Amino acid sequence: MPPNLKLLTSSTFRLGAVYLTVFAISVAAILGYIYWNTAILLEQQIEDTLEAEVQGLAEQYRQRGPAGLLDIVNLRSRESEGGVYILTNAIGRRVAGNLPALPAEAVGERGVIDFRYPYETASGTVQHTARAFFIQLDGGLRLVVGRDVEERRRFNVIIRTSLLWALGLTLVLGIGGGLLTSRNFLRRIDRINDTSRTIMAGDLAQRMPVSGTGDEIDRLSSNLNDMLDQINRLMAGMKEVSSNVAHDLRTPLTRLRARAEDALRSDDPEAHRTALEANIAEADSLLATFNALLSIARAEAGQAREGLHPTDLVPLAGDVAELYGPIAEDAGGRLDLDLPETAIVRADRQLVAQALTNLLDNALKYGRDENTGTPMIRLSMEAQPGGGQAIIVSDTGPGIAEADRERVKDRFVRLDKSRTESGSGLGLALVDSVMKLHGGKLLIGDAGPGLAVKLVFPGAPS
Repeated sequence: MPPNLKLLTSSTFRLGAVYLTVFAISVAAILGYIYWNTAILLEQQIEDTLEAEVQGLAEQYRQRGPAGLLDIVNLRSRESEGGVYILTNAIGRRVAGNLPALPAEAVGERGVIDFRYPYETASGTVQHTARAFFIQLDGGLRLVVGRDVEERRRFNVIIRTSLLWALGLTLVLGIGGGLLTSRNFLRRIDRINDTSRTIMAGDLAQRMPVSGTGDEIDRLSSNLNDMLDQINRLMAGMKEVSSNVAHDLRTPLTRLRARAEDALRSDDPEAHRTALEANIAEADSLLATFNALLSIARAEAGQAREGLHPTDLVPLAGDVAELYGPIAEDAGGRLDLDLPETAIVRADRQLVAQALTNLLDNALKYGRDENTGTPMIRLSMEAQPGGGQAIIVSDTGPGIAEADRERVKDRFVRLDKSRTESGSGLGLALVDSVMKLHGGKLLIGDAGPGLAVKLVFPGAPS
């Protein structure tokens, strides 16, 4: 599409044209109304003044007779600036006044007329327009009293011309401004479109241009850039997951195959049974890994968001602690609780329970006291600003170095100290995904000594 045509068909230009049209019509209507009413008011004032003057002269005629009226008309003809007068007898001959003859428009007994008359100037005689009121008096006399309105007529013409020019300039400037605005707006949209095509072609490092004005286009570009960053993170995570899955599953699958081959070569039924039991345990571990990956994927995709309901975290934490308390005691430690009476948040009970289970399981595995070798775990809650709540699981173990606290949230990340324990490295990744689904945060800190993991939930909407 040619650039000019593309500009004229843009939504910005169309919107500007509609606004300009409405604005021009409104301005023309308002100015026209003001002009029309002002002109009518001035004309009405002139007519009322003329009629009053004629009535006054008619009264003088009744009181003083023709001679008195003649004197007054002659006097006013000489003294009145812009006034036109004529008094004629019964046969239409002028007997007083400054008009050369009775206007042809003065037909009838009385009325208001506009007529042209000769006006003397320094450069000669010109034709002017006058508005007059005429009346037929007793005895056949006809009286015409008027005012020269040539200057007012010229002023009206100037005003009408000025209004038309103003309206025309408004349209021209409006169209020019609309074209300029549309061109600038279209240029920014074209840059976004060009960047979009580059990204769709495979260059995911490109980002939408941001001018820095903070307008709606900048906000849209920023949101698109955030979306692209999120897509990049997800794709990088997917590549990492694929690589980690391939790497971490190769070993258990190799063990499964090796056991099966050993069992096939052996004729001992007990060896067959032992191999089958080991393979079942290995398969359960693989299934747990895949279930964890599926749960993470569902949480990150927001598919479980419909399960968020107002939930009291206190009984939920109590139920989970009831399961893990005996396990901690069997290991020679304990699980202490410090819970309030109630803690209502908007949450998915099953997902929160799974996240809390993962944290307690990690605390039992990796949070053993370095001196006694027993797990000393504390499960507590604390209120957050804005009505939120936080679940805190702390232990007295070796903890996690500050440099690794964000990294352990990634999938399949296992620190060197945890290599000897069973696991897939997906526990904290699942907890982090669950908290993101809830609009909360997973915070890993120092319990002094030990590790403190905090699940921060936003407040439930009222």
